[in-house]
Amino acid sequence: MQTRNPLLDEFAKLTTGAMGLAQAAGEEAKAAWRAQADRFVAEMDLVRRDEFDVLKDEIAALRTEIAALKAAAVAPKKAAKGSSTDAASTPDSAG
Repeated sequence: MQTRNPLLDEFAKLTTGAMGLAQAAGEEAKAAWRAQADRFVAEMDLVRRDEFDVLKDEIAALRTEIAALKAAAVAPKKAAKGSSTDAASTPDSAG
Protein backbone atom coordinates (compact mmCIF):
# COMPACT_ATOMS: atom_id res chain seq x y z
CA MET A 1 0.00 0.00 0.00
CA GLN A 2 1.18 3.43 -0.87
CA THR A 3 0.42 6.36 1.32
CA ARG A 4 0.55 10.04 0.35
CA ASN A 5 2.58 12.18 2.66
CA PRO A 6 1.77 15.89 2.20
CA LEU A 7 5.15 16.90 3.59
CA LEU A 8 7.01 14.84 0.96
CA ASP A 9 4.73 16.15 -1.79
CA GLU A 10 5.48 19.74 -0.81
CA PHE A 11 9.20 18.98 -0.64
CA ALA A 12 9.10 17.43 -4.15
CA LYS A 13 7.26 20.47 -5.51
CA LEU A 14 9.77 22.78 -3.84
CA THR A 15 12.80 20.95 -5.29
CA THR A 16 11.20 20.80 -8.73
CA GLY A 17 10.58 24.53 -8.60
CA ALA A 18 14.14 25.19 -7.41
CA MET A 19 15.57 23.14 -10.25
CA GLY A 20 13.45 25.06 -12.77
CA LEU A 21 14.58 28.34 -11.24
CA ALA A 22 18.24 27.27 -11.32
CA GLN A 23 17.94 26.23 -14.96
CA ALA A 24 16.29 29.54 -15.90
CA ALA A 25 18.96 31.47 -14.00
CA GLY A 26 21.68 29.53 -15.81
CA GLU A 27 20.16 30.32 -19.20
CA GLU A 28 19.79 33.98 -18.22
CA ALA A 29 23.44 34.12 -17.14
CA LYS A 30 24.50 32.48 -20.41
CA ALA A 31 22.48 35.03 -22.41
CA ALA A 32 23.99 37.91 -20.43
CA TRP A 33 27.50 36.54 -20.95
CA ARG A 34 26.91 36.14 -24.68
CA ALA A 35 25.57 39.72 -24.94
CA GLN A 36 28.61 41.03 -23.07
CA ALA A 37 30.96 39.07 -25.33
CA ASP A 38 29.18 40.35 -28.46
CA ARG A 39 29.48 43.92 -27.18
CA PHE A 40 33.18 43.41 -26.45
CA VAL A 41 33.83 42.03 -29.95
CA ALA A 42 31.92 44.94 -31.52
CA GLU A 43 34.03 47.43 -29.57
CA MET A 44 37.24 45.70 -30.64
CA ASP A 45 36.31 46.29 -34.33
CA LEU A 46 37.35 42.76 -35.31
CA VAL A 47 37.04 41.34 -38.81
CA ARG A 48 34.66 38.47 -39.47
CA ARG A 49 36.10 35.25 -40.83
CA ASP A 50 34.33 35.40 -44.20
CA GLU A 51 35.55 38.97 -44.79
CA PHE A 52 39.09 37.87 -43.90
CA ASP A 53 38.95 34.96 -46.36
CA VAL A 54 37.72 37.23 -49.18
CA LEU A 55 40.53 39.72 -48.55
CA LYS A 56 43.08 36.91 -48.36
CA ASP A 57 41.97 35.59 -51.77
CA GLU A 58 42.09 39.09 -53.28
CA ILE A 59 45.62 39.66 -51.96
CA ALA A 60 46.78 36.33 -53.39
CA ALA A 61 45.34 37.25 -56.80
CA LEU A 62 47.00 40.68 -56.65
CA ARG A 63 50.36 39.14 -55.76
CA THR A 64 50.08 36.81 -58.75
CA GLU A 65 49.21 39.74 -61.00
CA ILE A 66 52.14 41.80 -59.67
CA ALA A 67 54.54 38.90 -60.26
CA ALA A 68 53.27 38.57 -63.84
CA LEU A 69 53.64 42.32 -64.42
CA LYS A 70 57.18 42.29 -63.02
CA ALA A 71 58.08 39.38 -65.28
CA ALA A 72 56.61 41.21 -68.27
CA ALA A 73 58.54 44.37 -67.37
CA VAL A 74 61.84 42.50 -67.01
CA ALA A 75 61.53 40.69 -70.38
CA PRO A 76 61.87 43.85 -72.57
CA LYS A 77 64.75 45.08 -70.43
CA LYS A 78 66.59 41.79 -70.95
CA ALA A 79 65.96 41.94 -74.68
CA ALA A 80 67.20 45.54 -74.83
CA LYS A 81 70.15 44.71 -72.61
CA GLY A 82 71.10 41.75 -74.80
CA SER A 83 71.23 43.87 -77.95
CA SER A 84 73.23 46.60 -76.24
CA THR A 85 75.78 44.10 -74.96
CA ASP A 86 76.24 42.73 -78.48
CA ALA A 87 76.98 46.23 -79.73
CA ALA A 88 79.28 46.90 -76.80
CA SER A 89 81.23 43.67 -77.24
CA THR A 90 82.28 44.39 -80.82
CA PRO A 91 84.21 47.60 -80.02
CA ASP A 92 85.92 45.90 -77.05
CA SER A 93 87.11 43.01 -79.19
CA ALA A 94 88.44 45.41 -81.80
CA GLY A 95 90.27 47.55 -79.25
